[in-house]
Amino acid sequence: MISRKLPRAILSAAQCKALDRRAIETLAIPGYQLMQRAAHASLALIRQRWPDIRSVSIWVGSGNNGGDGVVLARMAHELGWQVQLVVAALDVRDRATNEAAEAWRDLPVDITPEVYTDNLRVGAELIVDALLGIGLRGEVREPLCSMIGAINAAVQPVLALDQPSGLDTDLGVVLGCAVKANVTLAFIANKLGWLTAEGPEYAGERYWASLGVPEELIDQTQPYVNLTTESWVRSKLLPRSRTAHKGNFGVLTVLGGNLGMGGSVIMAVEAALRAGVGRVILLTRPEHLSAALTRVPEAMVHGVERPGEYVDLVQQSDALVVGPGLGGDQWALDMLSLAEGFDGPRLFDADALNLIAQGHVRGGTNVVFTPHPGEVARLLGISSAQVQADRVAALLNLERRYGGVQLVKGAGTLCSKNGQIEVCDLGNPGMATAGMGDILSGIIGSLLAQGFTPASAAACGVWIHARAGDLAAARGERGLLASDLLDQIRSAVNYNEIDN
Repeated sequence: MISRKLPRAILSAAQCKALDRRAIETLAIPGYQLMQRAAHASLALIRQRWPDIRSVSIWVGSGNNGGDGVVLARMAHELGWQVQLVVAALDVRDRATNEAAEAWRDLPVDITPEVYTDNLRVGAELIVDALLGIGLRGEVREPLCSMIGAINAAVQPVLALDQPSGLDTDLGVVLGCAVKANVTLAFIANKLGWLTAEGPEYAGERYWASLGVPEELIDQTQPYVNLTTESWVRSKLLPRSRTAHKGNFGVLTVLGGNLGMGGSVIMAVEAALRAGVGRVILLTRPEHLSAALTRVPEAMVHGVERPGEYVDLVQQSDALVVGPGLGGDQWALDMLSLAEGFDGPRLFDADALNLIAQGHVRGGTNVVFTPHPGEVARLLGISSAQVQADRVAALLNLERRYGGVQLVKGAGTLCSKNGQIEVCDLGNPGMATAGMGDILSGIIGSLLAQGFTPASAAACGVWIHARAGDLAAARGERGLLASDLLDQIRSAVNYNEIDN
């Protein structure tokens, strides 16, 4: 009933509400029964996650999320647990929705709600957030913001029901203030808000409960976003033929590595090889030739003084990666011109994106852009804060302006092709270090050269990169280097080594 394996389909807040109505209307599941199922799932998770707990402090609002909390209070009381029920005001019960009103009527008389004050004492072992749920629109107002502040200041662990209160369900941004949960349990549908932007910081560990709503009903809704899952990636990483040779797996050419920036392209090249491409050609400054051959002897490395001399070599490639360490001088522009005349799939990253933002080279249908929020801001002519305030809108605007497949990197990296959005829920803070983007570019470029569509290469590449980062972080996140991912990429791309 409770799972850490999240569904691939992610629904918006509006779609979740519509799904609730369909479950009630087409399956004849009363709304109050769904509320009871949510409380049962919450209680089961508490007993699984904190098996020794015998006291809970449940903070509830007037909506259905609050009703879930009220039913949970009754069930915990029936087990003989100590229950504290905290409300913003005594009229919460009078303002309750229809289903929540039923929950209040069934509440035992010896559970007396406590109105929140600054002096409220929480003596329970666990706090349960059932204040706002997924229906919030606009910033959190008082006294709820003060209540959220008190929850965050408490020493007890926090379980959020369906969504941390104050976190936007669709965007993952904090609406003034938000509960910082240790664990969040989502009901019926997967939500984007706890996977991207600020969401992972506030959701903590993520669990999901279907509440008995069949997958067939969810499948009738076009997902708001899709979660890039292990099984989906596995379906793309097919076993190789026993008679395969390097020619079956493509040729990738990497362009970049201006003076003093050779490490970027070297890491991209090695990542591409680890992700399974048949052959990699590196076009870089002559000053980096020795270092590149020493580090990656498997690559074909050319020291480039005059990029125009390498048109024929580029045209023999199956895909290009353009931008790691490229710089912004005339040499960089000449290298970019090489890519402009190439008809195959091209990935643009780093300095190439900055040059594109300045008007050099257009997008196209067969391109992948891999910007971080700062680069997104330059490409769109807005601020990084505006990008992070609505990562989905920024992603779709990139696609409208430049075409192809677009990414918005960061926690919960998003990618889109024709408005179909994928999100990755893997990765860790240790990956916030220089060179990680170069590794990602090499992986995606490798998949492009191997014949993946740009959309599949981008989504699978993001997942492989994040998975490798999590494997590399097994010894700790602090001090993780981009190059630490290189050995782990091999584990992530091999069919029989991906986790079941």
